[in-house]
Order: sequence, then structure tokens, then C-alpha cells
Amino acid sequence: MERLDKIIASQGKYSRSEVKKLVKAGLVTLNGSVVRSSDVKCDADTDEIAVDGKVLGYKKHIYIMLNKPKGVVSATEDASQKTVIDLVPKEMKRQGLFPAGRLDSDTTGFVLITDDGDFAHRILSPKNHIMKTYHATLLKELTEADIAAFKEGLTLGDGTKCLEAHVRMLPDRGCVAEVIICEGKYHQVKRMFASLGNRVVELRRVKMGELWLDESLPEGCCRELTAQEVELVNKQMPKA
Repeated sequence: MERLDKIIASQGKYSRSEVKKLVKAGLVTLNGSVVRSSDVKCDADTDEIAVDGKVLGYKKHIYIMLNKPKGVVSATEDASQKTVIDLVPKEMKRQGLFPAGRLDSDTTGFVLITDDGDFAHRILSPKNHIMKTYHATLLKELTEADIAAFKEGLTLGDGTKCLEAHVRMLPDRGCVAEVIICEGKYHQVKRMFASLGNRVVELRRVKMGELWLDESLPEGCCRELTAQEVELVNKQMPKA
């Protein structure tokens, strides 16, 4: 049981002070009855809450797919650059949103934005082996020795040891490789290729877990994930 004003405000459309004004105006109902006090306790999962005649479609958490463009930073706020949170449309905004994992400013593709800290920790923890799939345009094609080195677990230039990863050249795509990792060290994909004397020219994240980026989603745009899609993000990397 939680305060009514807290439940309504958690959905992002109204602040708690705005909810109090709506209650005072008689525009909030609980199970069909007009609410007289904004601090009344209720259960968001079982009670019907309506604001100005519209039933509140309560969701404890929200999960958003963003097709990130270049020049946007993966942060909740930044004094000088546009952030991924700035790209979330007003109807999806709520307190506590953050990107679950970071992409460099010049890296494009799938960013998952949520207010569910437990879920984010689960998909980002290397021990859970949740896949992150990237398409990397390289300076030169990979050799069989390079592919084997990824599988064995690369050591970066500063001595950092990476977990096993999977890489392959994509047929008919020129010098583009697909790389799958289950961790997220600083600039990891670029540093992995650099450790083999190669260079990433362009980088795009195309998949998290078993959920592909919706390529019909224009760059800079967002959409909410379905419950089934959230489960696909949580799929573990199959054991070799």
C-alpha cells in the first residue's frame, strides 16, 4: 500500500503537487469514488485509479528502446551535451530513468533506458552472461587467429583481461564484423580490436540479450518494450 499521490506521480505525467491540486478539484477517483485526500493509501496493482476520467495504466517500471544517434552521451544529465534521457518523449518520462549500460558518444544503436535498477544490474553483470551484440566496421578484415583470440579472451593494452567473446566477419557487408560480449568495460569493443592491431571505424549496438534493435525505429527515437521483449533482453549467452 502506497500513498495515492506517490503512485500517480510515479507514472511521470503529473508531479505530486499537481496531483494534490487534481484531488482538491475532485478529478481523482479511487475504485469509482472521488478522493478527498491525496495521502490516502491504496494498492496500485488491484485498485482502480482514475485521473480526470481516465484510468491510470499503472506500471511499476518502464523499459524503453532508444535507437541512439551519434553525438549523444549515455548519461542522465550533462551540462554541455545532449543525453539519451533528453531523447525520451514526454509521455514516457518519469523520475529515475537512466541508461542500462553506456555507449560512446560516437557509437550508435540500441540503448535500453529504464527506472528498474535491479533489472539493469542483472543484464549488465558479467556473471549473468547477457549478450551485447555489435556490428563494427573495421580498418581491415579479421584473421582466423584474431577470431581465436576473441574466443580465448583478449588481454587489452593495459593488461585488462576480457572474458570469452565471439566475433565473425559478416558476409557481403565489406569490412564489417559482428562481435558478441557479455561485459561492458570502458571502450571495450574498440580496445579489443586495437589490441589486435585493428581499428573500429564505425560501431553500432544491434542486440541486447536476444532482442534485436527495431530497425524501423528512426535514429533518435524511442519506443516502449513489451513484457515479452523485456524477457528477451534477459536471455543469457548460450554456453559453448
